Amino acid sequence: MLDYKYNKAILKVNIMNENTYTIEGDGIPFQLTQIPQPPKRLFVQGKMPNEGAKILCIVGARKYSSYGEEATRKLILGLKGYNICIVSGLALGIDGIAHRAALDAGLQTIAFPGSGLDRKVLYPSKHKKLANEILYAGGGLISEFEMIHPAFNWTFPMRNRLMAGISEAVIVVEAELLSGSLITTRLALDYNRNVGIVPGQITSKLSDGPHSLIKDGATPVTCSADILEMLGFQRPEGTFVQRELLLDLNEKEKKIIEELQIESLNKDQLVQKFNCSAQEINGLISSLEIQGLIKEVGGKFRIN
Repeated sequence: MLDYKYNKAILKVNIMNENTYTIEGDGIPFQLTQIPQPPKRLFVQGKMPNEGAKILCIVGARKYSSYGEEATRKLILGLKGYNICIVSGLALGIDGIAHRAALDAGLQTIAFPGSGLDRKVLYPSKHKKLANEILYAGGGLISEFEMIHPAFNWTFPMRNRLMAGISEAVIVVEAELLSGSLITTRLALDYNRNVGIVPGQITSKLSDGPHSLIKDGATPVTCSADILEMLGFQRPEGTFVQRELLLDLNEKEKKIIEELQIESLNKDQLVQKFNCSAQEINGLISSLEIQGLIKEVGGKFRIN
């Protein structure tokens, strides 16, 4: 389990102006010293993650759906009251939603833009106000690029390695197969970090990336309790209601869940109970398995 570690006695800080400072050498967060190509210097505005905080990175699609927005907000708001720092990339879409949800939940949030921190080059420019809100709320902005370094295509994978490296776990919400979010999660897997995936609708291209990661062994995340458990907190009781609220289940899927809460059933029993074809039951079961809500044990399906 990772802990945020730094030695205050040997923290090397060079004050550049009243808002920005650099951290070098032994002042670099311990987790970042353990990744390939660790940063030699970080430019910081505001605060580093609170001491003892569990650091959670949340990334996702820039062009998101209403489902992705709702899922992100509900997952983060469900973490309220815990010593958790939300990390993301300040980008449009899920990144920005994650930062704002963290602010709404009273959680510290840290942004890693793909540019320098000077407001003339800060990317994206539409999130300058959000960046200031993060600082005002006790969060921070971190970059390894010079203050006036603009964003380029190659700067984003570089900052992604920092987001994955500093975090104990990475959660992805909606992403196409070829996306920066998947770069972050692949790096997290390489760094032996926990990776959680919010399952999506099987008809959406935004689900292709997350579902490919589930096939590779990433953990489905359907409620805030899943994240708390991933971060080492004791799992709260009574979390299934939140799962049902979070996921976009149709009426037949909800009825299957209700039945499986009473007893485990095999495929033939489900066909008989719901008076529908085996093909339809297969589709419903597959959808619920992808979402991480049920699993097959000994030929019968039960709540996961």
